[in-house]
Amino acid sequence: MASSLISRQFALSLHRFLWLGAPACRYSSKAAPKTQVEFDYDGPSMKTSVPGPRSQELMKQLGDIQNVGAINFFCNYEESRGNYLVDVDGNRMLDIYTQISSIPIGYNHPALLKLMTNPNNLSTFVNRPALGILPPENFPDKLNESLLSIAPSGMARVQTMACGSCSNENAYKSIFIWYKNKERGQNTPTDEDLSTCMVNQAPGCPDLSILSFMGGFHGRTMGCLATTHSKSIHKLDIPSFDWPIAPFPRLQYPLEEFSRENAKEEARCLEEVEDLIIKWRQKGKPVAGIVIEPIQAEGGDNHASPDFFRNLRNIARKHGCAFHVDEVQTGGGTTGKLWAHEHWGMDDPADVVSFSKKLLTGGYYHKDELMADKPYRIFNTWMGDPSKNLFLAEVLNVIRQENLLQEVNRSGNALLNGLYELQAQYPGILSRARGQGTFCAIDICDDTTRNSILLKARDKGVLLGGCGDRSIRFRPALVFKEYHVHIFLNIFSDVLSELK
Repeated sequence: MASSLISRQFALSLHRFLWLGAPACRYSSKAAPKTQVEFDYDGPSMKTSVPGPRSQELMKQLGDIQNVGAINFFCNYEESRGNYLVDVDGNRMLDIYTQISSIPIGYNHPALLKLMTNPNNLSTFVNRPALGILPPENFPDKLNESLLSIAPSGMARVQTMACGSCSNENAYKSIFIWYKNKERGQNTPTDEDLSTCMVNQAPGCPDLSILSFMGGFHGRTMGCLATTHSKSIHKLDIPSFDWPIAPFPRLQYPLEEFSRENAKEEARCLEEVEDLIIKWRQKGKPVAGIVIEPIQAEGGDNHASPDFFRNLRNIARKHGCAFHVDEVQTGGGTTGKLWAHEHWGMDDPADVVSFSKKLLTGGYYHKDELMADKPYRIFNTWMGDPSKNLFLAEVLNVIRQENLLQEVNRSGNALLNGLYELQAQYPGILSRARGQGTFCAIDICDDTTRNSILLKARDKGVLLGGCGDRSIRFRPALVFKEYHVHIFLNIFSDVLSELK
């Protein structure tokens, strides 16, 4: 399949001017340049409503095997390319959700397909090693070429994992281990520690906590779920821990008109963080770490200022807590920088930075002192996947060669300005347009209308995602150009005009 795809991509590269004219631009003083994306389509093409008959048939089949309540439709990934996702009924949609923000450079990028045909890479794809005990010879080199080449400031260590949840879960464990060793003054546990941990009792299983924020999402495993507060369906019926939950700032927009109110709101939240740290220490459940997203994604695309994060970092230092920045959704370039925390302008932004999604593999960077002190403490069978590091190294090459971070900022400005104009045109439906790079969102008047907009847009060939109570989030690939922005804005405008 890979070789047939590559042949098709090479054929497409001979037809560099197949783009159709962009729809009349309604949102900008001039039409966006039609930048060629060789492996892209020229626009959406819809043959049926979504899900179509073939998707519905497959839904019934899979429904006999597992719960299918969350499935939107079934996809034809062989025919998908660039910014366009094709479904099994032949519908071609401009994808501005990209597998929950996890596709970095579009579908079937030629550079990634080419990796599949290189015989030197075959063993990496065929053999998945238990990295914690039997890594391949080239593993250190590949880490240096990929993850360590983009390490956050002040960090030279990275622990790979398979997904975002297990990245955060193991990062929490690293924080707890670090905290207890610091508390003991050495890393040798007592006999009582060793015996009591086997029956889930203190002191071997200490009553430590992680402070998180209302609206945050950090995963669905047990520890991560205790720090996740975005939707009740994620947490219902699952036992959890008595860990502190701080308020996340609820900013008013436009930011420049509410600077005083927003500063007051952030100060309130920071004061609450300190109060909670003290309160939990007094309860005998000291806060070992603070975890936060640079932008709360699943919880509603909630932003805070760089000053808020800088002050929060200082609070963590003051109280001896590790500061964990969860970049699972914000990392990888979608905010216009490889890491969203770079917007804070700090030399020492965190003790731990977790990642996944657009980085293709999971894992977390950490300071030296947070490295596990003994083998098998941070461990599982696979601990990541070397093939994903291979892909990531190539993704980073494409990002650099094609100046994709500049493209993200350019496309993001066009997207946000278009949302501002639509918001002014439809004030009864849209509000609070916000974003960094193409990591943008807008609020809808209510949940029912939001869901209706998502379905209507999908039937017109644009795939979007919801977040929070009533927001729509935009998560395009890094190859999303201004041309694609205007395709989206015109379709979105049509959807809104039908609602009005």
